[in-house]
Amino acid sequence: MSKIRTATVVGSGQMGPGIASTLALGGVKTTIYGRTEGRAWNGLYAAREHLLLLEQNEIITTAQSNRGIELLDASHHFEEALAGRDLVIESIPENMQLKQEWIASVEPIVGPECWITSNTSGMSITEMSSKAMHPERICTTHFWNPAHLMPLVEIVRSPSTSEHVVQGLKELLERCGKVPVVVKKDRPGQLGNRLQMAMVREAVNIIAEGIADVEDVDRAASLGFGLRLPVYGIFEHQDLVGRDAFTVCDYVSKDLYNEPGAPPLYKLMSEKGSLGTGPGKGFHDWTKKDPDQVRNRRDRWLREFLKSPYGEMIRPK
Repeated sequence: MSKIRTATVVGSGQMGPGIASTLALGGVKTTIYGRTEGRAWNGLYAAREHLLLLEQNEIITTAQSNRGIELLDASHHFEEALAGRDLVIESIPENMQLKQEWIASVEPIVGPECWITSNTSGMSITEMSSKAMHPERICTTHFWNPAHLMPLVEIVRSPSTSEHVVQGLKELLERCGKVPVVVKKDRPGQLGNRLQMAMVREAVNIIAEGIADVEDVDRAASLGFGLRLPVYGIFEHQDLVGRDAFTVCDYVSKDLYNEPGAPPLYKLMSEKGSLGTGPGKGFHDWTKKDPDQVRNRRDRWLREFLKSPYGEMIRPK
């Protein structure tokens, strides 16, 4: 059984509160660390709101919500927040030097049995822990956004990571109602983002070649193969289709974008600053769409999925 009873999540922004609320649902006394008192308390408030929202949508019980809220607290005192913890998870900006420095600052504070993990979505945990005193206790736990709703967590090991740590984290995440997958080789993009980037690269190429419009590419993904994916995996589909799947793969692959790096259209958009909701223009025109409505639509779908018979199988017990 996993030894984890206390944890600290370093980072009170977008991902930290969702990770903290997840751990609390698994019975872990969890502290959210923020660099200032205001950030720490904002993170705690957000984590509590996540639990209340799950309760209101009947994804967890009132008793689970109350217990989770009791197990959450916040701190802006670094050493106090980390000392004596069984697990420390960082969710800080994606900067390799910053993450290496963070590990160096954490190791002298925590005990020798404390596990240290990163929520990086693609950076190398091997490089991140290369200067660590005890790399065997360090790995990646990549929670997908939004962390309180998305079931998947990728455990990425370095060549030094202990099997005991990997299996202990797997048990813990299952207890928290997550579905952990173990990434056995530390490669860029881990597992999920390698698959996602292959799709993104070809989607951009489809737009660049004029094969279809942006809106129709999104529709084809979400209402075609994407609609099956929650309950019907890539290889299950290939096996059920049989020989025809190989024939189509062999025929289509010759025409797919296959150059290293992002497609030229993506690079051009990046150079122009046309990448997303912030500047108001990306692949979509965000002066005509509300990003919060899109996020809310996503979160409603995820809540409905978790309430379904399939989602019920993976909820925290």
